[in-house]
Amino acid sequence: MEVINFAEHNSVINQFMSELRDKSYQKNRLLFRHNVERIGELMAYEVSKRLDYKPKTVTTPLGTIDIPLIKDDIVLGTVLRAGLPFHQGFLNMFDHADNAYVSAFRMYINREHTEVGIQADYIAAPSVKNRTLIIADPMLATGGSMAAAIEALLMSGKPRKIHVCCIIAAPEGIEVVKEALPEGSTIWCAAIDQGMNAQKYIVPGFGDCGDLCFGEKVQSFRKIVDKR
Repeated sequence: MEVINFAEHNSVINQFMSELRDKSYQKNRLLFRHNVERIGELMAYEVSKRLDYKPKTVTTPLGTIDIPLIKDDIVLGTVLRAGLPFHQGFLNMFDHADNAYVSAFRMYINREHTEVGIQADYIAAPSVKNRTLIIADPMLATGGSMAAAIEALLMSGKPRKIHVCCIIAAPEGIEVVKEALPEGSTIWCAAIDQGMNAQKYIVPGFGDCGDLCFGEKVQSFRKIVDKR
């Protein structure tokens, strides 16, 4: 199992990460989403170097040339809702990919908000059997929602290869996801932070990615439904 940490190397990703983490920059929701998307594009480019290629003959106005093109049959998955701008960055690069969406979110199961459960309600996905599955989710904290997404997507078959891509990961989440992944998979991280606080948020992290991208959410939708 390979884990790739882009923070170990200097690149333009550092600029985007510094802005995502900065409380003053976070006030600009458009900039925040755009940086999440741009990191997705850069990570997709790096992932593309690990894919298989086959030559294609292209006819130009003056002749022909063989160009190696991606051979992999890609399914690009994400976890709603925080994953949407990150997913878009990958889709900008892999624009011929099929897409998969999983609704898997964490819910506090005690009053102190220190214990977390995972609720998975919805999946819309093609078969991943014998295909290359790329799962793009910006935050890998406890690893529970990613593990639930992997389990849901693999119900349709075993992929040839799985790439799990995130912006910030906690070491604890990486270990949980490793257990859920088949051998030969790769985990890509723009940064691996020191760990989680009592509320299971990554520290230093940058906060709740979904809220920073789209605004604060109603935390207990099921309770609202039950009161109708």
